[in-house]
Amino acid sequence: MGTGTVLAVCAAGQDVVLDGIGPSAIDKRPLTGRAEVHELGLAADHQRNRKYHGGVDQAVYAYAERDARRWAGELGRDLAYGWFGENLRIDGIVTDAFVGERWQVGEDGLVLETTIPRVPCRTFAVWAGEPRWVKRFMEQADFGAYLRVLQPGTVAAGDSVTVIHRPDHGVRVRHLLADGDPEAIRGLLEHDDLPAKVRREALRVVTRTDTRRGVARQGEAHKS
Repeated sequence: MGTGTVLAVCAAGQDVVLDGIGPSAIDKRPLTGRAEVHELGLAADHQRNRKYHGGVDQAVYAYAERDARRWAGELGRDLAYGWFGENLRIDGIVTDAFVGERWQVGEDGLVLETTIPRVPCRTFAVWAGEPRWVKRFMEQADFGAYLRVLQPGTVAAGDSVTVIHRPDHGVRVRHLLADGDPEAIRGLLEHDDLPAKVRREALRVVTRTDTRRGVARQGEAHKS
């Protein structure tokens, strides 16, 4: 169903202070050796604001090497492992992952499940130091994927990543933030076991779609 390779495992050893933001844990650096992963993510990592960048539904953040290389070419600069604030830089599978995919990582029992896309924020914009960064990141829609930990274990650079389960609902992680099939996302909400933050983002898409349809109908009514 799909495979990839962990190129780097990254964590924030200490905070970076950003102008107008203050301390942030966005500055992730590659670790050596095997890193422990538990319910709230890498034991060596931390988040300053777990409402938006942590918790069980956003325990680990993965970004695709393919997308990182494309950004590096566009920006004309090296984007080292961890630059996107990711915990895992992976060669393969991340970009088009479906919501609820399960990944077997390495051979130490670690199983992760994809949840929601990364929403670019002001902290990310200041860290990047690029003009219109949030808008550009949104338009490209290479958001990476947050994951929850189904089975704790360890991870290290060089580990294989294998998709061991892929739902058939057709909703990709990126569809919770970029354009996707609203009806498929509406169907996703019928699953009782959705992680809380997946349900929240899916509801936002459905609400936004219904609002647009309502506005369109009002416009047609006025024309008639």
